[in-house]
Amino acid sequence: MYNFSKLTNRKETDSLKWDVAKHELPMWVADMDFETAPEIVEAIEKRVSHKIFGYNIVPDEYFQSIQSWWQTRHQYNMEKEWMMFCTGVVPAISSIVRKLTTVGENVLIQSPVYNIFYNSILNNGRCVLSSDLVYDGYEYNIDFDDLEKKLAMPQTTLMILCNPHNPIGKIWSQETLQRIGDLAAQYHVVVVSDEIHCDIVTPGKEYVPFASVSQTNLMNSITCIAPTKTFNLAGLQTSCIVVPNAILRHKVNRAINTDEVAEPNSFAITASITAFEKGGKWLEELKSYIESNKQMAHAYIKTYLPELHVTPSEATYLLWIDCSHVCKNSLELVEFIRSTTGLYLSSGEEYGKNAKSFIRMNIACPQERLNDGLKRLRQGIGNYKKGSENYE
Repeated sequence: MYNFSKLTNRKETDSLKWDVAKHELPMWVADMDFETAPEIVEAIEKRVSHKIFGYNIVPDEYFQSIQSWWQTRHQYNMEKEWMMFCTGVVPAISSIVRKLTTVGENVLIQSPVYNIFYNSILNNGRCVLSSDLVYDGYEYNIDFDDLEKKLAMPQTTLMILCNPHNPIGKIWSQETLQRIGDLAAQYHVVVVSDEIHCDIVTPGKEYVPFASVSQTNLMNSITCIAPTKTFNLAGLQTSCIVVPNAILRHKVNRAINTDEVAEPNSFAITASITAFEKGGKWLEELKSYIESNKQMAHAYIKTYLPELHVTPSEATYLLWIDCSHVCKNSLELVEFIRSTTGLYLSSGEEYGKNAKSFIRMNIACPQERLNDGLKRLRQGIGNYKKGSENYE
């Protein structure tokens, strides 16, 4: 029903992703090159036709649409009183960090992880404490001994969990989430679970909401969800914070209202409701298209760039590529690739010190554009290797 192969020109639209030189191809930030579901566009156009854009409320229908989506798709029942509107997951996390921790305390993360987590922690005067994920040369796992040691530190008061995990695209199992939740509760550490990527998973796979695993997890967690990654609506600034624990909920409510990030713009609510009520078929086709892109990218890299390793991924539209056999400094590598081919990728170092030899590549684009990006990647890696050989 939907055309994900359409090449929409995004240049000169004030797009963060596409604010690049004419010859460049951006495949970095997690922003899809697909037009959002036409049902959402139609709803926004109807809202525009009213021609008045004053202050807005958050109606019951907004919460009901989210409740229905999570119950139907993720078998998780959320009560309306647990839920709060926020202008975005990042504003929510930053507000929570400010309200639930004090200056100098540790906020635990699992590196490599979404780079903006570092900003939310450091910009507020808190300390980043990473329990690094363990990479075995093929995939990532959690070092639970290290995790427990760091959760047990008296200065550790908050943990930000990425579920599914960006950038590695891993879906955490129920058993893993239970173990994390039990340890966090044991050491009185509140878990903030960022689940913004939860709906973009490999067809046939399913993510597990952190709070759904146990009563312990439910009462010691804050979940941040949004339609923005799933339906490519980031510019409309909409998200929902779910907090079953009444005491925590009161603190979060005060945090987002004090920071003035609890009120919607004129299009956020309309887009969210329509996404969750009418976007299901679009999403299923999107997931199939992204999976096809992943298979295409894996096959191309295996054939033409066998020295690279793409880590297995069950979620997100991001490739996490091990370049250690080509270069140990991914920042140098992505800068070289961009300067010589125009392909704009993300350096793994942005996501943690233990990711210096990785690059992240966004493949949520029409396949013609993906093919262009893969050819540029091959050219860039080839040129880099030749330069290294000449230098040696």
